[in-house]
Amino acid sequence: MNLNKKITFTLGAIAVVAVVLFSQRAHIAPVLLERALPRIMAADALAELGDGLHVAVCGAGSPMADPQRSGPCLLVMAGDNLLMVDAGSGGAKTIGMMRLPIGEIDAVLLTHFHSDHIDGLGEVATLRWASSANTSPLPVIAPEGVEPVVQGFNLAYSHDVQYRHDHHGDTVAPLSGKGMVAQPFAVPADGVGEIVWDRDGLRVTAFRVEHAPVEPAVGYRFDYAGRSVVISGDTVQSPNLEHFAKGADLLLHEALSRKLVGIIEKVGKQTGNAIAAKVMYDIQDYHTDPREAAESARRAGVGHLALYHLVPPLRVPAMEAIFLDGLDEIYSGPVTITRDGTLFSLPTGSDEIRLVSEGL
Repeated sequence: MNLNKKITFTLGAIAVVAVVLFSQRAHIAPVLLERALPRIMAADALAELGDGLHVAVCGAGSPMADPQRSGPCLLVMAGDNLLMVDAGSGGAKTIGMMRLPIGEIDAVLLTHFHSDHIDGLGEVATLRWASSANTSPLPVIAPEGVEPVVQGFNLAYSHDVQYRHDHHGDTVAPLSGKGMVAQPFAVPADGVGEIVWDRDGLRVTAFRVEHAPVEPAVGYRFDYAGRSVVISGDTVQSPNLEHFAKGADLLLHEALSRKLVGIIEKVGKQTGNAIAAKVMYDIQDYHTDPREAAESARRAGVGHLALYHLVPPLRVPAMEAIFLDGLDEIYSGPVTITRDGTLFSLPTGSDEIRLVSEGL
C-alpha cells in the first residue's frame, strides 16, 4: 500500500470512528460523566493554595455589562477564614467555576450600599445555606445602615426559604441557617481604623473612603501572618486609603478611565443619548482614574497593584492599553487588570505575590 493510500485509509478509519462515537454520544456521555464527577465534586481549590493570604476575584466589573467581569466581588482566604467583600451580581457563579467552597464563607463585608455591590447577596446567602446545610445565618458586616438591606433580602427570599425546607428538609436546608444577619459598625474618622474581624490570625480593619454622595463608604485592610492586602471599595483617590495601604503587599483598587468614559460621554451627546451622556459625566467625579490608583500605590509603597471594578468594560485589547497607558511611569511595581477568576496567593514566610490565575 503506497503512502497516499495509507493516509486515505487512516483518515477514513478516523472518520468512521468519529461517526460511530457521535451517533452513540447519548450513551457514552453518562459513562464519561460518572467517571469524571468524583474528581470534580471532590475538588477543593482552596486546599491547594496552602497557608497564606489569598484573594480570588469573583467579580471584576461594574454595573455596565461585561462578558468577562461580573459585579464587584472578592474572596479573601487565610487560615480557616473565608470572607467575601461585596456581593455583585454573578459573583456566586464565578465562585463555583473557580471550585471555591461557597458553603464555607464565614461572612460578607460590604464597602457601601450601591446596588451593584449588594445585588448578589440573596444568591450568595442561599447557596451558602443550601449547599452545605449551614445551621447559622450568613453574617453581613458593613457600616451602619446595613440593617434594612439585610431585612429586605430576608423578606424577599422568605418564600424561597420555605420551599427549599419543605422540599429538602434539614438535611439540606435547616431553617436555623436561613438568610442573613446584619453586623453594623460605625465608620471611623480619617486616620482611624475599625477592627471588624479578628479570628484565627486574620485581622480585618475598615477605614473610611470618599464616594460622595454615597455615604457611608469604606475600604478594608487584611493582615495575616505578616502578609497584607488592601481593598479600596469605590472611592476617589484617597489619602486615607494610602495611609492604611502603607507597606501592603497587594492593593486591589477600583479604576475608572476618564479618557474612555469621556469618549462615551461625547458620543452620547453626538447621538442624542442624553441619559448615557449624563451618567458618563456624573460618574467621573467619584471614582479613581488608573493613573491616580498608580500614584496611590506608589505613595503607599505597595508591592503589587491590581485594578478591579473596571469602568468602562474593556471589550477590546486597545481599551486595556489605554487603561494602562503611562502607569509604568508612575508606579514601578507590577500592575494587573483583573477579570473574573483572577487569583492571587501570598504565601506565609515569603514576600512572594503569586498570580495563580489570570482569569477563567
